[in-house]
Amino acid sequence: MYSLPNRLHLSTDALTANWRALATMSGAAACGAAVKANGYGLGAREVVTRLIAAGCRDLYVATWAEAAVVAGLGARVTVLHGVREADVRLIGLPEVRPMLNTAAQVARWRAVAGGAACDVMVDTGMNRLGVAADDIAAGLLDGLAIDTLASHLACADEPAAPLNALQHGRFAALHGRTGARRMSLANSAGIALGPDYAFDLTRPGLALYGGVPCPALRGIVRPVVTIAAEVLQRRVVRAGEPVGYNATWRAPRDTTVAIVNLGYADGYWRGFSDRGTASAGGQAVPVIGRVSMDLVALDVDGIDIAEGDWVTFDPDLPRAAAASGMSQYELLTGLGQRFERRWT
Repeated sequence: MYSLPNRLHLSTDALTANWRALATMSGAAACGAAVKANGYGLGAREVVTRLIAAGCRDLYVATWAEAAVVAGLGARVTVLHGVREADVRLIGLPEVRPMLNTAAQVARWRAVAGGAACDVMVDTGMNRLGVAADDIAAGLLDGLAIDTLASHLACADEPAAPLNALQHGRFAALHGRTGARRMSLANSAGIALGPDYAFDLTRPGLALYGGVPCPALRGIVRPVVTIAAEVLQRRVVRAGEPVGYNATWRAPRDTTVAIVNLGYADGYWRGFSDRGTASAGGQAVPVIGRVSMDLVALDVDGIDIAEGDWVTFDPDLPRAAAASGMSQYELLTGLGQRFERRWT
């Protein structure tokens, strides 16, 4: 077993507390979980086993390859991208079904699934995936065993956006028109729009992992992941000397600098150059110079830290997003495979 020089510290308590908080906000609706993109970068199986233990029974992935990783663990798994011709061989994975998005997918499912249950996405105004309400009226879904009719909000993270109410009204108008057992509209930010948006099932993603997609969730969800990395070298940079590529930072005085085993190949992006924040010796320290592929420099002047010590990086996703210019989604799903993922 290799000893890796950087880690993700992952909190089971925070993950499950976030899901329970969102489940409570969902009211009478069931609360599922989006676990696509390898559990938003945290590790899909590890995330799923913890969410199932907390009571989650509806999981959402993007592809059948992602479904195969979490199938058979004790919850229903829906493949959001539907069923392509190439996916037909995977039909039969335990408790896995597609979210049908097109007329061609509906026809394919009818031909190969033998009446098995499916979910269906209807487009209510995002103009991304989904069948049209007119297709439903024309009988496209007649006779399908639909568990969940779903749609997706385009602007849920903007509570005042008129499109939210428009999509809600269009979706509510489909109640009883498909034979679906359940209806589902709200993602993480959609849950915060209020009980009218919950319908029968909510599908949070970002907020489960500590992301805050809208102000109403600030203080409700907790950070789940903290990056830690080992110090490779402690050095003194003389006044006027640069650090890193292109000499974007120069020491204003003789400065003690720690060079840390982390970089954009790990998902600590170049946007953190001269803008990121870490914690060393219990004190906040700035990232200095340009983040490179494998290394980050920190100003640790006056801090007792040595080669082989560990530093942690700011786990607050909204703050990190503001510093880096990346979205909270990108910060999570971009976490690389070189990390050791440690759950506590």
